Amino acid sequence: MKTIKGAGLGLRREMLDELLPVLPDEVDFWEVAPENWIPLGGKFSEDFERCARQAQLSTHGLSLSIGGPDPLDHRFLKAVKHFLDRYNIPLYSEHLSYCSAQGHMYDLMPIPFTEEAVRYVADRVNVVQDIIERPLVLENVSYYLTAHAQMTELEFINAVLSESGCSLLLDVNNVYVNSINHRYDPKAFIDGLPGNKIVYGHIAGHYEEAEDLRVDTHGADVIEEVWALLAYAYRQHHVFPTLLERDFNIPPLETLLQEVRRIKSIQQQVINEQVGVA
Repeated sequence: MKTIKGAGLGLRREMLDELLPVLPDEVDFWEVAPENWIPLGGKFSEDFERCARQAQLSTHGLSLSIGGPDPLDHRFLKAVKHFLDRYNIPLYSEHLSYCSAQGHMYDLMPIPFTEEAVRYVADRVNVVQDIIERPLVLENVSYYLTAHAQMTELEFINAVLSESGCSLLLDVNNVYVNSINHRYDPKAFIDGLPGNKIVYGHIAGHYEEAEDLRVDTHGADVIEEVWALLAYAYRQHHVFPTLLERDFNIPPLETLLQEVRRIKSIQQQVINEQVGVA
């Protein structure tokens, strides 16, 4: 099965007229939310087929709710597997959070950082992986209140990765946002992650609500501190494929491509450092 590499960008329906008929070759892979594409037919389906023929795709889901109290939706997961197989998509990533409790809440809620929650999530990860026949990739999420904590966020993430065998999508912006909101060292957090579990990463912009409060919006340019933290993560672990997330206030394509180019530039810079190229 193919793997993703380099720098990616989210594929959104409102971008299709600008992107097609030929996708920009500067983007190495495109990320989609399966929920936004599985039910579509007609022109959207045809356009998606054209995209899938031209470039490697990855997925980042919205509604799995891996830590939620509601039962996993097996019918939905089978539809996801069919989608992944049909378009030869190697990765299904989701959020280490939950978004349902007797119905969808349309927001990402923090899972309590407890041993019980680790076991609960790990059991559900195993079910998902059995159905999709791929490793599940879970993203560290931004959060604003801690529901209940017997361990730190870092300890919780590492325990879930170890117990379940799933992989990690390292969202560097979420690390930065959480480090401000919860007052920890973002570099120490990245140091503590298992590099061999990092499959790919996200980088995005956020909103500065106050000096001690950042809101993860995906609606602004990436700030310099987050770019620097991405380079740090590459140096501490490895140069992993990285996707630019932009979900709101979407600028012209050329502006997005400039940030994609910057990802690639940082990746190449770190690679050159590692092999001793001036």
